[in-house]
Amino acid sequence: MKALLDRARTFRTRIDFDSGEYRKLAEGQYPEALFITCSDSRVIPALITGARPGEIFELRNAGNIVPPYGRPGASGEAATIEYALEVLGVQDIVVCGHSHCGAMGALMSGDDLSALPGVDAWLRIARPELTSVLESAPDEPSLPEVSQGNVVNQLAALRSYPGVRQRLDTGRLRLHGWYYEIDTGFVYELGDDGDFRVHAA
Repeated sequence: MKALLDRARTFRTRIDFDSGEYRKLAEGQYPEALFITCSDSRVIPALITGARPGEIFELRNAGNIVPPYGRPGASGEAATIEYALEVLGVQDIVVCGHSHCGAMGALMSGDDLSALPGVDAWLRIARPELTSVLESAPDEPSLPEVSQGNVVNQLAALRSYPGVRQRLDTGRLRLHGWYYEIDTGFVYELGDDGDFRVHAA
């Protein structure tokens, strides 16, 4: 924690605020995309995409889960999606799953999460839609299959939002599915055929 505090305390000295780039951020934000990914500390959207401050609007939670539209109760996810579309006018939404995901691993292995009731309740949102992936083979599916299947399911959940549907229908929004491999740095993109592929640099 000391290193984090030291870097926070010296942040102002490490950035050229006099250039105007950072001062301009105070005038408003105009991100290019909403980036939905896992809370995992090893997955850093700005590092993966090379985004500068103000370029991506982030939504992060355990397992990069998008609750279906109309779920009862307040939802930070629904609020973030709504704000990104209605206020910020983003034209692209990325759902990015990743390798070595603890949330997907727990679903795959059927871990007893009774000691983590909040986690258990949260993962219950994703569990039903992943049943076919989890039961698709005699052996347990590999974690990439589960994480990639989850990305596909969360894109489907996004389409349940009226604002998303309307923009997709009128060509004002594009959805993207990504899978990030932590140990290699590869980013796999979901194609129209339903397969994830690495695109050549």
